[in-house]
Amino acid sequence: MSARPAATRRTVLRGAALTPVAGLGLTACGGGGGGDRSAPLAGPVELGPESEVAAGGAKLYRDHNVVVSRGEDGSLTAYNTVCTHAGCPINKLDGTRLVCPCHGSEFDVTTGKVLREPAVAPLKPLAVEVKNGTLVARPRD
Repeated sequence: MSARPAATRRTVLRGAALTPVAGLGLTACGGGGGGDRSAPLAGPVELGPESEVAAGGAKLYRDHNVVVSRGEDGSLTAYNTVCTHAGCPINKLDGTRLVCPCHGSEFDVTTGKVLREPAVAPLKPLAVEVKNGTLVARPRD
């Protein structure tokens, strides 16, 4: 006879109820084909007033998955903010550091380089220009 107690009806039902919840957590982590992946820019998008990005600073445009930074010399750089690790849209900007909510990868917004793994590939660079006082980002040619 086994020393383990038999599972009660309550234990079985509790386990059955939690199984779908655990599956959702795995799906969110897997990055496979879910609706949270974001497509890269297909064409130019207007982001907002040029004045929103101060020298030495950066601004995250979540609706377009774009981050724009401005160097001390006034030069602008832009990157796609879809994480190169699992395709999660990055929604946190801390100074000039992007932090991915899925697995904690971090990127430098001035260079696109990975600061913290698990991502190993840099962010995809975008072209950015100012048109009539508005920042416009587009895929690079």
